[in-house]
Amino acid sequence: MKKSILTMAILGFVFSSCTKNETATQGNTETTTEAIGHGQEGVKDDDSNPNVVQLAASNPDLSTLVTAVQAAGLATSLSNAGPFTVFAPLNSAFDKLPAGTVEGLLKPDKADQLNDILGYHTYVGVIKEENMSDGQSLGMVNGKNIKITMVDGKPVINGKAKIVAVVPASNGIVYAIDEVLLPE
Repeated sequence: MKKSILTMAILGFVFSSCTKNETATQGNTETTTEAIGHGQEGVKDDDSNPNVVQLAASNPDLSTLVTAVQAAGLATSLSNAGPFTVFAPLNSAFDKLPAGTVEGLLKPDKADQLNDILGYHTYVGVIKEENMSDGQSLGMVNGKNIKITMVDGKPVINGKAKIVAVVPASNGIVYAIDEVLLPE
């Protein structure tokens, strides 16, 4: 009897101390349980390096890509451990597409096409720029390959997309590029 009362008291204490917005502090890292139910992308951690999604979301020049990733439901996948190499088109790259293309891809009935395009920008693993070589082919998440060519010592993706910035993430690396890669 005493054992069951003690068990009930412990369970009562545990349940009463768990609230939706509870915050625990360990060292200098604050973790909030508010992220529960929001997936990995909802975890707030100001001390660690940001993941691929957090990096993109913090850069206004990648807002179109972030909107597309969210519309495709890929934010949680790209927030996980990875590692990932993401070729992230800048907003100016999306602006080069025919008028209405981006808006059309964001519609629910175009989810498969949007996922195919976004998967064509994502490689599972980390490919550092110094390890890219002329003629190299990378198998992307969507099952298709991109081709790296070297022009003046710099990698160019599929013969036209140039890397304009490189940012390491906690779960991979992000290459900001000046073109949207379209699967063939």
